[in-house]
Amino acid sequence: MPITTLDPKTALVVIDLQAGSIGIDMAPHTAADVVARAARLADTFRKYGLPVVLVNVAGAPGVRSDHNPDGAPFEMPEQALPVVPELGEPDKLVTKRTPGAFTGTDLEDYLRGQGVTQVVITGVATSDGIAATVQQAFELGFHVTTPIDAMADPNPVRHEFSVTHLFPQRAETGSTEDVVALLAADPR
Repeated sequence: MPITTLDPKTALVVIDLQAGSIGIDMAPHTAADVVARAARLADTFRKYGLPVVLVNVAGAPGVRSDHNPDGAPFEMPEQALPVVPELGEPDKLVTKRTPGAFTGTDLEDYLRGQGVTQVVITGVATSDGIAATVQQAFELGFHVTTPIDAMADPNPVRHEFSVTHLFPQRAETGSTEDVVALLAADPR
């Protein structure tokens, strides 16, 4: 479904496009394609004076799960943390330690301080960091937009489930070009 509108103060939030994640096989888009589309979005947001937030992940909490039965915390190596240079300099860099970008960070305070009422969320992985951040943004009362051609996941089934079942309940879904066209139509 095409994206219908962007609020006058919309921010781009790019999730986990960093050295430690772009070498992983992704679907249905390659990491290079996601980076290129996210960079196009970042350039367009900057052109119109809108905030660009880059998010990286530094680790994960130590809790038990089926994938982590001993509950060991995870730490990303230092060389895995830098965001990809194609995205340029952020207005705000957020380092998270959970899947969602709002938990334990000052992201909400930053966005509210900028007058942001809508977020466009892109990056990797669709079913993890993006899905968690979409849910949190929705719960916090932000309008949420997801350009689904600017995200990917190591698991194509989880990506497809997220974009067809989860996101339409919490966000408007569409494409990178939908976002770019809406920004161009209302140059703020």
